[in-house]
Formats: sequence, C-alpha cells, structure tokens
Amino acid sequence: MSTNPQNGFDERLRQRSGITRNPLETIPVHQEPHGNIPNTPLAASTISYLLGCLFSLGLVTFLAGGFPAHWWATYRLGFFVAAWSLFHWGEFAVTAGWNMEKCSVDSFLLDNGAMYHVANGTAALEYLIVLYWKPSLKAFPYVSAIGTNFITNLVNSHRILVSGVAMVLIGQALRSVAMIHASTNFSHSVAFRKRESHELVSDGVYAWFRHPSYAGFFYWALGTQLVLQNPVSFVGFTLVLWKFFYYRTRAEEKALVKFFGDEYEKYKRRVPTRIPFIP
Repeated sequence: MSTNPQNGFDERLRQRSGITRNPLETIPVHQEPHGNIPNTPLAASTISYLLGCLFSLGLVTFLAGGFPAHWWATYRLGFFVAAWSLFHWGEFAVTAGWNMEKCSVDSFLLDNGAMYHVANGTAALEYLIVLYWKPSLKAFPYVSAIGTNFITNLVNSHRILVSGVAMVLIGQALRSVAMIHASTNFSHSVAFRKRESHELVSDGVYAWFRHPSYAGFFYWALGTQLVLQNPVSFVGFTLVLWKFFYYRTRAEEKALVKFFGDEYEKYKRRVPTRIPFIP
C-alpha cells in the first residue's frame, strides 16, 4: 500500500471516474456540489429553461429599444438581464461540453454566495431608482429601430453604451474561450492538489492573458454597469472585483508554483493578467 497521500488521492479519483454514469447525470469527479440546489437533471433543465426565458425577454426588450408603456422596461435593463442570463447558462454549457468531469448544477454559478446576488440586485435597484426619480440621468435617446438603423442609432445615441456592450461581449467571449481551451485543467474553484492529468496551459488565449477567465469576468461585469449607466455600482464593482481577483490570483499562483515550479515562474513573468494593478 502506498503511503504517498497524493497517490491515494489520485487513486480515489480514478475509482470515481470509473463509476458507470448515466449520460444525463452531472456527478463531478473532483468536488462535491454545494447541495443548496439539487444536483439532478430536472434541476439543471429547469434552470436552463428559466435562464433561456430571461435571456429571450431581455434580448427582445433590447432589440426593440424598450417598451415605453412600462417606464422600467428599457433596452438597457433588457441588455443587462440578457447578459446575466447568458453568462450563467454559458458557465454550465461550457463546463458540460468541455469539462464534464467537473460539471454539476453548481456549474451555473448561481450558488455563488449571497454577496454576488446582492451586488447584482443593487445594480438593478440603482438603475431603477435613478430612472424613476431622476430619469434625465438616463435620458439618452431610446433606440426603436431594428437592423442597420438600429445599430447606427445605437452608436450615435451614446458612446458609453457602445463601450459597455463591447466590454460585455468581449468579456463573455474571453471567459468562455479560456474555459474551452483549458478544458479539464479549468476549475471554478482553486485547486490545491495537483492531479496526474493537470497541465500548465500557456498557449492560445493563455499566451496573452495569465488568467483570461478572471479578466473576462472583470470586464464583463464592468461593462454591464456602463450599459446601465450606474456610477455607484461601477465604482463598487471595480473595487470589490479587483480585491477578489487580487487575492484569488495570489492564492492560485502560489499553488501553481508548487505544481509547476520554475515553468510557472517563467510563464508568470512573461504573461500579464491584464487586470489593472494586478501584476
């Protein structure tokens, strides 16, 4: 019997990997689900359906330029709802498609801590309160045309909005591409044990961003607040996310240096995070 704890850990993973699985089941190999949401096909399909409904409603509201009959149904809020829904659905979809061994209902990232939902709820509330009490602060022309005229009017209506939409789309693409490229080497939680199959990914998008999934979410989140024109939430999101990713990257890189030694040190010196003030 081996006395090496790492060998014992890998052996348990191999045993769990060999368990016969139903293709519809999402039983992660490397961590247990939180348990706050049932890890069942019914729960996963229900969440996907609800996120799809929200995404569709948000996208239609955005493309229609809002619905003036309802003061709160603006195209900005529609875009925020669509972006938020797509993000969470995408996290599960990419994990299921390219990292099945870690896939569970937690992969939606809806059980991401109370503060995450408080932050998004606060952003939506800030937008609605300002829109109701001081609509002039959100009074840039609404977009009502579709197609080429829609895009032209959107660009002309407000450059900050265009910048926010671009940040959201680029941030979402960057995060999803990073997860797909890393495949089984990606994890939603920091890994403090090195698996036999764990490799250092330094090509593709990782040749430009040291932590592309973090950078993608950072710019995605700030982009949503530009779209909503939320100055308070924009500053709050910037500070909270910067602090979170600063300490997250420090902890993760400490583990990666332990796993890969000088190889990771050289990679770290060569490739920046591209998140402001996080070296």
